[in-house]
Amino acid sequence: MAPLRHRPFRHLFIGTTANLLGNGVAPIALAFAVLDATGSVGSLGLVVGAHSLTSILFLLYGGVLADRLPRGPLLVGSSVVSAVIQAVIAALVLTHSAAIPLLMVLAAVNGASSSCYQPAAQALLPQTVPAESRRAALALSRIAGSSAMIVGASLGGVLVAAVGPGWGLAVDALTFALAAASFALVRVQVAPPEPSPGLVHELRIGWQEFTSRSWVWVIVVAFCFLNAGITASFTVLGPAVADTTGIGRTGWGLAVAAGSLGAVAGGVLSLRWRPRRAILVGCALMGLTGMMPLLLALAPYTWVLVVANFVAGVGIEQAGVAWYSTLNEQIPEDRLARVYAYDDLGSYLALPLAQFAAGPAVLLLGLHATLYAAAALILLATLAMVATPSIRALGPKIAEPLPASEDPVPR
Repeated sequence: MAPLRHRPFRHLFIGTTANLLGNGVAPIALAFAVLDATGSVGSLGLVVGAHSLTSILFLLYGGVLADRLPRGPLLVGSSVVSAVIQAVIAALVLTHSAAIPLLMVLAAVNGASSSCYQPAAQALLPQTVPAESRRAALALSRIAGSSAMIVGASLGGVLVAAVGPGWGLAVDALTFALAAASFALVRVQVAPPEPSPGLVHELRIGWQEFTSRSWVWVIVVAFCFLNAGITASFTVLGPAVADTTGIGRTGWGLAVAAGSLGAVAGGVLSLRWRPRRAILVGCALMGLTGMMPLLLALAPYTWVLVVANFVAGVGIEQAGVAWYSTLNEQIPEDRLARVYAYDDLGSYLALPLAQFAAGPAVLLLGLHATLYAAAALILLATLAMVATPSIRALGPKIAEPLPASEDPVPR
């Protein structure tokens, strides 16, 4: 708990936790709002895909902004826009006025506004604590975020079942407002920015930093496919299975929450255990996420999914802590947000395609065959990572980063 003694980290911690609390509610509430309105898996894929598409399209620009502008105000602006958008969607759902084209537009605007959130939040964290506290701060932040996702997913399932999805979306809007208020209190020292050499040049420097380490880009490419299988399973296929089996909406909320509970356990474990080849171990453990689509097809029972997603959550957290702590240690601070932007762009590039394609795939192949395909994609991506020599050889000592003098941007 030592990182919480630092006021900037404390406010960042509260803001990101509030954000993730709402994000635990939102996917469940939005999924069942669309299913209630249309009964169509394809429509659900269009709405969630619109958000993913714009967030990915603007990611690189968001990364440059997060390296050039104060990161705290960027987080405030992103959270305010998201609060307003979620409040509008909640009002539309509660008044039974939610047309799919309008939901797609709102989701797209929300995705664009959130494009700078991840790079800014990830790059701001190392600025809020001393260097020796960064790994503990990262683990603590991820534990709290996972805990918030547990509460959010459970609350989302209960709200949807008890009072309807509109109220879940209203709760999400409130959490974004709380996050914005907390981010406004973050104060860190930054060097005054020098004149920008131009967007293309800054993106080129970020790309050079990103591609100079083979283990970085191999993992990112693998996660592009791995995340496609995961997101199709959790945002489109899973809710469809829950609505047509004995799982139900509350049961699906519990299954999703179990993954966050597993992440909490994984975060606690990461505070005490750091294997010598942490990234290799983390990559291997990502294969556990393939259990969910397999079990949705073979054994769609709530307790089975709860246990499986808990175990997968432990593995995901081990991978996440190893990945982010290594990037924070090895990438120069003035280029970190751009590297995170390339990471997010590559890792999530296939998300909208997976979400858009999930509905047509179900119509063409059937629900079970689509779930099997998602599981196969996850497992193949995992095997590709653990078979890569640069990942297998990666230990605590990693290659030196590019000389800082190659980047004229001080921040």
